Amino acid sequence: MSAVNITDVTVLGNPAPFLNPLQFEISYECLVPLKDDLEWKLTYVGSAEDETYDQLLESALVGPINVGKYRFVFEADPPDQAKIREEDIVGVTVILLTCSYVGQEFVRVGYYVNNDYDDEQLREEPPQKVLIDRLQRNILVDKPRVTKFPINFYPHNDDNGEQPQEYSTDTATGITHVEEQVSSPDHHSEVQLP
Repeated sequence: MSAVNITDVTVLGNPAPFLNPLQFEISYECLVPLKDDLEWKLTYVGSAEDETYDQLLESALVGPINVGKYRFVFEADPPDQAKIREEDIVGVTVILLTCSYVGQEFVRVGYYVNNDYDDEQLREEPPQKVLIDRLQRNILVDKPRVTKFPINFYPHNDDNGEQPQEYSTDTATGITHVEEQVSSPDHHSEVQLP
């Protein structure tokens, strides 16, 4: 079972001009006390074919964290268009929100993003050179892709390998959580946020 569950992510100011900052209001619950920081990251996928064009837009450390429910606004600058190939600026891409604990990623929320012109004539007859100040970013919030990875939330335990007691997930939130006992670190599960 995960020690941290994302209960809601709200994209603020959407749709927005491409050059506007991105804002995500993140709600999560911590089921056991964590003495190390959670690391939240927001990554813009610059090209579906080549991850070297991915841009880390922002990273934030939050912690240590006690048992409870938390909410914060995660804000990031827009991607640097100079680092995106011209042919990949307009169209559909992905933004990834991830959270890690002690260097281990345990959840990834992916959103499709449609970058298109704010004017119908420009959409029908796009200029040869991208007019970045006329692009609008629309994050498709209806069906985020949520992937969970099992990790060790208790790396500081003594050598006998005992884990603290784990608590049941609060089902009052209506969030579907898929939790499995697995031995392979490559195993993951996917769920959809409502």
